[in-house]
Amino acid sequence: MPDDIRLKVVLCWHMHQPQYRDLMSGSYHLPWTYLHAIKDYTDMAAHLEAVPAARAVVNFAPLLLEQIEDYAKQVEGFLTNSLAIRDPLLAALISPAQPPSDEERIMLIKACVRANEARMIGRFPAFHRLAEMAAWCMAHPESLRYLSNQYLADLLVWYHLAWLGETVRRNDARIKRLLEKETGYSLHDRRELLSVIGELLSNVIPRYRQLAARGQVELSVTPYAHPIVPLLLDFACAREAMPQAPLPLLPQYPGGEERARWHIREGIETFRRHFGFAPAGCWPSEGAVSTPSLKLLAQAGFRWAASGEGVLHNSLAQSGHAEHGMKEAWLYRHYSVADSGMSCFFRDDGLSDLIGFTYAGWHADDAVNNLVHHLENIAHACRAHPEHVVSIIMDGENAWEHYPENAYFFLSALYRRLSEHPGIELTTFSDCLKTVAAKHLPQLTAGSWVYGTLSTWIGEPDKNRGWDMLGDAKHAFDAAASRLSAEQLERARRQLAICEGSDWFWWFGGDNPASTVADFEQLYRQHLTNLYQLIGTEPPEYLAQVFTRGGGAPRHGGVMRPGQLSTG
Repeated sequence: MPDDIRLKVVLCWHMHQPQYRDLMSGSYHLPWTYLHAIKDYTDMAAHLEAVPAARAVVNFAPLLLEQIEDYAKQVEGFLTNSLAIRDPLLAALISPAQPPSDEERIMLIKACVRANEARMIGRFPAFHRLAEMAAWCMAHPESLRYLSNQYLADLLVWYHLAWLGETVRRNDARIKRLLEKETGYSLHDRRELLSVIGELLSNVIPRYRQLAARGQVELSVTPYAHPIVPLLLDFACAREAMPQAPLPLLPQYPGGEERARWHIREGIETFRRHFGFAPAGCWPSEGAVSTPSLKLLAQAGFRWAASGEGVLHNSLAQSGHAEHGMKEAWLYRHYSVADSGMSCFFRDDGLSDLIGFTYAGWHADDAVNNLVHHLENIAHACRAHPEHVVSIIMDGENAWEHYPENAYFFLSALYRRLSEHPGIELTTFSDCLKTVAAKHLPQLTAGSWVYGTLSTWIGEPDKNRGWDMLGDAKHAFDAAASRLSAEQLERARRQLAICEGSDWFWWFGGDNPASTVADFEQLYRQHLTNLYQLIGTEPPEYLAQVFTRGGGAPRHGGVMRPGQLSTG
């Protein structure tokens, strides 16, 4: 590649959690939003701040922004006005009295060992000893009566210390003191830890806002509750990539276009409220795209969207423009999608999955050297073609707990090496639109970043059943809308939006772990039940019955998936 032409590389991190909050009670069913906020969102901001020359795209799901804001207010309210904390695990951290019943204690113990055993528990000898005792207690529940409150307090402290960002553990004197103490944590210690957690939660969004203000980060957004917009518009679009896929009994999602527009509009407004401006780009939920869904994004003012390599491959094949040979010939471009008014970038599955799955077991320097080597090869193949851009797009939260020290060394080296490399230009999607001409894509095949299809959310019996249940609830919502007050209608509409999110369908059926499937299946039925309650309609009896169970052990617990189906 000539000296004056550098390979454009975009690192895009998607930050997302579904709605764990019960909108009726205000309580949280699972703690993952605040735990990822104090660990992964905090660390990612710190790594970018440490390397000002590095650039990235960070995509936030609107429901995540709202939950982070709510958690920050909860902690502030507790510390300043003694208001209740509505997350059971976080509340237990600062409770002076631990639960008295054996059932409650076993639930608390189970919650406090839900972490990566090797990287987050085994790393800390004191936490490892507590976790070994927890395992013995869970195997011998009759022993719970002998557990002291001090054991539970120490277990809660260590769980939260392990879930802190590595940059926090290394730089905060209060946390260093708690780490060194190891045992016998007092109520004061626990309140101090809560204060740190509150500061981290309060600072997450402002830190990214500042990174965006100085041009180092481009912030983008996803439709409000993370729905699969192509399926809201048309179930049959799943058959563009899976011609024989079984579909729900429901022929179409009722009022799907109106709901899709609502999610897009509310997503933009939520983003604007937190960051002060409208985003130029959208990572559609799960990179799921179709020509009609891209049209809606364009009409809402978005200038770019992104999806997966498999979608581009299928689109080129079905349009009769199949590209052969190396990816450099077809993948590393941004495309103007016909009849959509939208530019679209496509993820390099191989490079993204190396970060997501492979490099966690490597030495950080070896991993970064390997990635740089791949990019140098691409740069050489793309020499004299300044229009080429490599898109590395992936989950910005779930990969790092599988790395040593929450990927501290990997991310530090990654940003430093790529920003300093003479042949690589870290950039953003919006900047690429300004400098790189788009290639025409005559036809888009509906799909997502996962396998290039929509199979993760439709086409299996349990997933289709989930859609039929949602369709029943939407019909009930439509029938009740006219008799609801404006305030009641707004509450019900937001509850409906949560039910339309993609996360529930991700876990239905397939080979996902049974314990995780149980969590999300129960949450889905609870959210649907809440919707019926809010519209004043008795929920159907089937919502009292479990309808899907897992049973597999996919890589990383099914929280992340590779972009392509394994052929091995």
